[in-house]
Amino acid sequence: MIILSSPSGAGKTTLARRLTKWDSAIQFSVSVTTRQPRTGETDGCEYHFRSRNEFEEMVQSAAFLEYAEVFGHYYGSPIEPVEQAIRDSKDVVFDIDWQGGLQIKNSAHCRDTVTIFVLPPSIAELRRRLLNRGKDSAAALEQRMYKAKDEILHWCDYDYVLINNDIDSVFGKIQQIVLAERVRRGRQRRLGNFVDRLVQEFEG
Repeated sequence: MIILSSPSGAGKTTLARRLTKWDSAIQFSVSVTTRQPRTGETDGCEYHFRSRNEFEEMVQSAAFLEYAEVFGHYYGSPIEPVEQAIRDSKDVVFDIDWQGGLQIKNSAHCRDTVTIFVLPPSIAELRRRLLNRGKDSAAALEQRMYKAKDEILHWCDYDYVLINNDIDSVFGKIQQIVLAERVRRGRQRRLGNFVDRLVQEFEG
């Protein structure tokens, strides 16, 4: 499970989507949210849009791997699609904030988790990117900027921390991280059997 976190506007969503296009063995975890769809968003694509009551029912039925309240709305990662992806031998990339990231990292799935935090090159650049994407009112933008400080302070809870000066450069580093993490000894499940066969060759 590849967790990408960052303050709003620092690039985590773009990077997560690029990962799924780069490698078909990586599946995007589509979050459930109680916020209203923005223009151009489709239910089941960017998010699963649900009412607060529906979300709370999912919480009660333990349907989430993680969930948190962000800017007055709930967001959560449904368990079933993630478990199915793992059964299909796929990696899963999450575009979630630090609260959700730490929930997964501190869960029973911690050994299967790689966490990456993406920092903006400067606060001025972060504000510029939020302005340019044109998704927020002036009040909402200021709220995101206010929350960004708290989010950035959680950088030290992550395995990898990258500065997004250039989207292509930082994406290349994430590709390297994914490739390296896939060949960690603990993730090569058939490695023990292979070594046993090598030892048997000595005996033969």
